[in-house]
Amino acid sequence: MVRSREQGIPAWVYVGTLFIFIHFHSVSVRGAALKQEVPLDNGATVLNHSMGLVQRMEMLLAMGNSSDVTLQVKTINTDEVKVIQAHSLLLTLQSDVFEELLLSRNNSALVLRETPDCAAVFDKFVRYLYCGDISVRLDQAISLHKLASKYHVWGLQQGLTQYMTQHLSSDSPMGHVVGWYNYALQIGDVALRDSCLQYLSWNLSSVLQSGEWGSISEDLLLSLLQRSDLILQSELELYEALEAWISQNQPVSSTVQSALRTVRYGMIPPQHLFRLQKQSPLMLKYYESVRDLLYLAFQFHSASPIHLAKYFEVNCSIFTPRNYLSSSWGSSWVINNPTRDDRSFSFQTQLGPSGHDSSKRVTWNALFSPRWLPLSARSTYTELGAMQPTRTEGGRPRIIVTPATSSSDFAGVSFQKTVIVMARQQGKVVVRHVYNFHQSTEEAGDFLAEADLQRRASEYLIDSSLYLHIIIKPLYHTLLVAKK
Repeated sequence: MVRSREQGIPAWVYVGTLFIFIHFHSVSVRGAALKQEVPLDNGATVLNHSMGLVQRMEMLLAMGNSSDVTLQVKTINTDEVKVIQAHSLLLTLQSDVFEELLLSRNNSALVLRETPDCAAVFDKFVRYLYCGDISVRLDQAISLHKLASKYHVWGLQQGLTQYMTQHLSSDSPMGHVVGWYNYALQIGDVALRDSCLQYLSWNLSSVLQSGEWGSISEDLLLSLLQRSDLILQSELELYEALEAWISQNQPVSSTVQSALRTVRYGMIPPQHLFRLQKQSPLMLKYYESVRDLLYLAFQFHSASPIHLAKYFEVNCSIFTPRNYLSSSWGSSWVINNPTRDDRSFSFQTQLGPSGHDSSKRVTWNALFSPRWLPLSARSTYTELGAMQPTRTEGGRPRIIVTPATSSSDFAGVSFQKTVIVMARQQGKVVVRHVYNFHQSTEEAGDFLAEADLQRRASEYLIDSSLYLHIIIKPLYHTLLVAKK
């Protein structure tokens, strides 16, 4: 019997006009290996009729000619039965599970029981076993992944995992990322789970405006609220979205209280805090559970951070900004034709979120270099003053962000700089990468290290331009311990 194992098999995924196509590196025959690529004799020519073979295999499945097994796919909890005329040899070539089921059957029929979602795509799954390609829609990915996992069709399973990871930004009526996250959590797929969680965190503003936000589970909600790498317009936007989620899902009181205590009230301007305190139905109902946090936030806004730091622990989450896109925290920067030459850019941010510093501004200078070289490799002058030319092919993209001036107001404050790189995926502009660096370093050392900006179709470019957003986050530090 010829057996095929699919671990590590490359896959192409089809969405609309793109196929998952599995090809086999080798076929094992009773311990021996027949390699796919065999050296050709001198002067030999390869005649490739594999597509014709695939078409004949598809016709064989459709017509059921020479079938030796009938698959009866019964939908659980219904009377629906789907009948497929199949061939034992092809099923066992692709799946050791099918081999065991076929060996233990008592007659020509093999009864399979599947959930409604898996039964709906079972014929598509079987066709893949015959032809090696499959068309996938967003709403079918989980069902097909379940079947691939159940029947040990590892190449298809890996291809579908890759498909889901690469199509997080695709449009769907009610969203699909939350469903894929929950599924990854259920099956223990850490890579897919983390990819979904990162997408939700980095594109939270768009998620908050979508129908998907209401479907987030309590555990996922609390997990997101605790993160500092969320990218959104403001903390107020997050509070209002939380209020809408609670209104829609009506969780138990303990969940509401836990969620409300993860809001960073110190990052909300005092005028908005006053409004929430008096006009937010959620705040009016649960005011006592966050009274201490609101009191601390108002203290934060009424005194200078350096004075507050003498008496309170300010290095905690309520005083730690997330990645806010509003103009008070940074600025967008579109660099056209980024490989051409160095660019510079200046922008202003607030000194800090404290109401005490609301009128103070800091000017920042940003420098982008597409082909920066270390000092030792730069152009040098000879004794006669002639400059020696320097090769720039070995340079790499670099970004530097520095304050234009220093100030005594910076005491007790350090600044984390975050550079967000946007990209277009499936027709939607999303966050492609996030780079963080601190006041002690002027630049992000790994900035665009893997990007090929010379290529017009680079996944880091939008219409041949580099879309950045720079965020400056002031971080406060406790200075002295107050005497008791």
